[in-house]
Amino acid sequence: MQRAEAAGQFELSNALRFEDEPGGLVRALISTPLAEAEVYLQGAHVTRWTPRGQRPVLFVSPKSLFAPGKAIRGGVPIIFPWFGARSDGKPGPAHGFARNSEWVIEGTNLHNDGRVEIKLALAPNEAARGLGYAGFRLHFRVTIGFDLEMELEVCNDAKEPLTYEEALHTYLAVADIRPVSVSGLEGTAYIDKTDGFKRKELGNELLRITKETDQVHLSTGSTCVVHDPVWNRRIIVEKRGSASTVVWNPWIDKTKGMSDMAPGNWKEMICVETANAADNAIHLSPGESHKLSVSIRVE
Repeated sequence: MQRAEAAGQFELSNALRFEDEPGGLVRALISTPLAEAEVYLQGAHVTRWTPRGQRPVLFVSPKSLFAPGKAIRGGVPIIFPWFGARSDGKPGPAHGFARNSEWVIEGTNLHNDGRVEIKLALAPNEAARGLGYAGFRLHFRVTIGFDLEMELEVCNDAKEPLTYEEALHTYLAVADIRPVSVSGLEGTAYIDKTDGFKRKELGNELLRITKETDQVHLSTGSTCVVHDPVWNRRIIVEKRGSASTVVWNPWIDKTKGMSDMAPGNWKEMICVETANAADNAIHLSPGESHKLSVSIRVE
């Protein structure tokens, strides 16, 4: 969608406008007395959310690519229809095709309380059909205010069942990952992807990052809290329709091998992802739909 078309239908006076990026992408810029944010139409990708008077809450790599067909490193990538590598032996990009696809705007709204809402949709495109996904619809709703609210709805329009994984792969900004802790996952079982996908269990202690971490915590709907003592803030991640929580940090060595991350970026971020993955994959019968949502706030 070109900027002129988007602006003519969906801009909100003094709240939301659309802008063409030099690389060919289009983004929505939101600025209100409550918050500032930006959302790219490619991937329906939220790349910035800063409540007024606070530090940025989302991390985006300074080396991230912003180009058609390239994944953005940071913010909130939408993962669908598989998490990580495709596991059925067929080809496909890591984390699926939704984050690299061009979404369309369904509508925008300025609420009476000052929150801005933008709704986007993705239907089967050539890439999705080529990967065997021709009977789905995705609807993504982002509401921006003092809280960041996101809802992903998956609809199965096919005549056969749809099994998929999904995640809102949220990168949270922290001052320094080393003193950070995460509460809400105590006692959960998880898949440790850095240790041969072994099944493990977290004890009653808070989760702390001391090395490369890639953990899929299973069968948990609990709210997570990221405790950042250096910036003296807590980031609360409250979710619904999600039975998995993924925690990721690439640490030192992996970051060095990532072309879209600067060497020190591992210290500045932690992913706490609202997901349905592995054992918690979603199974939809024809005509069914499922909603996954998350609300993020800072205290």
